[in-house]
Amino acid sequence: MRIPRPVSRVRLAIMIVALFAMGLVGAATTSTGSATANTSGIGRIKHVIVITQENRSFDHYFGTFPGADGIPVGVCVPDPASGTCVKPFHDNANITNGGPHGAVNATADINGGKMDGFIAQAEAAGSPTPRDVVSYKDQREIPNYWAYAKHFVLEDHLYEPNASWSLPSHLYTVSG
Repeated sequence: MRIPRPVSRVRLAIMIVALFAMGLVGAATTSTGSATANTSGIGRIKHVIVITQENRSFDHYFGTFPGADGIPVGVCVPDPASGTCVKPFHDNANITNGGPHGAVNATADINGGKMDGFIAQAEAAGSPTPRDVVSYKDQREIPNYWAYAKHFVLEDHLYEPNASWSLPSHLYTVSG
């Protein structure tokens, strides 16, 4: 079979996921074609909606959310350029500059679990405001996200599946 136009790998992956999803929907029907209803336990769930925010950490949006495992009390991130330590701070700016997104940078950010390389990586990448990487938002800037978290589920122990850029993470999301 000849495909009339080139299909990118991303488009192909999305089509495969869509076909797989349609197959799962088909498997949930009876031989007569009518859907089966399970009204107990997990069967009560009618919809699952996943909201993701690209290029933001959990702590950047929900680090101060009540009850969440967010920004640790007393934490301070070293700033090699100034020789000081920067505590996470509230920032109400609409635009913040993040750090670099590569695997090497993620490894340096995490630093064997110390989680202290963020400012250094932003400085090395030439960020005009490297301290932005330890800023956070709260309900004042993102009231809708906080309302969702209050009324539904907030996953505070969810981690990126790979140390890479956005597309591989998106593919992980839809492949689950």
